[in-house]
Amino acid sequence: MSETLARYIPEHAVKPVFELIVVNQVHLKIVHERQTRHGDYRKGLNGKHEITVNSNLNKYKFLITLIHEISHLVAFEKFGRNIKPHGAEWKYSFQRLMIPYIRPEIFPNHLLPLLARHFKNPTASSDTDATLALALKQFDQKNDKNYVFEIPYGSVFRIQNGKIFKKIAVRTKRFECLEMSSGKTYLFNPNAEVELLKSS
Repeated sequence: MSETLARYIPEHAVKPVFELIVVNQVHLKIVHERQTRHGDYRKGLNGKHEITVNSNLNKYKFLITLIHEISHLVAFEKFGRNIKPHGAEWKYSFQRLMIPYIRPEIFPNHLLPLLARHFKNPTASSDTDATLALALKQFDQKNDKNYVFEIPYGSVFRIQNGKIFKKIAVRTKRFECLEMSSGKTYLFNPNAEVELLKSS
């Protein structure tokens, strides 16, 4: 298991993460990419704790996602099953489990202040913290996608499910985009990855 973990997370995180997996009796599955989530936790019918994490995440996102999911397990075990999935108990567990990893042996120095800020009040997905998400994305494998924030207003783009939008305005921190087929307006986070379409 340690050798497998070493392929997916930073070197200095392998031993403590392995211990966390053993102590919490986690059955870890590394799976192909799912569009809607980075990871998942469930307690199986047999009582086993099953955690799945997408294999395509960079090593920093993989570590954060794995600790995120273990935090669900720890929160449920400590506070009971009637808590909100991303409520105060989970936030407390996530902070407590994640803080030992926020150090220069594990994360690049320029990420440390962003992580420290994020973990003062962690969100259900690190993707909703646009500054942290963009900083983490620089370690992803390169692709031909653009971020919504960097394409010009009036540009037409396609998202993962094939729907086509036009970027029309900024509203506070998010971008207002018009779905071309329905005429409905949707808000996009600045770090949403989209495929820019050529104007005809």
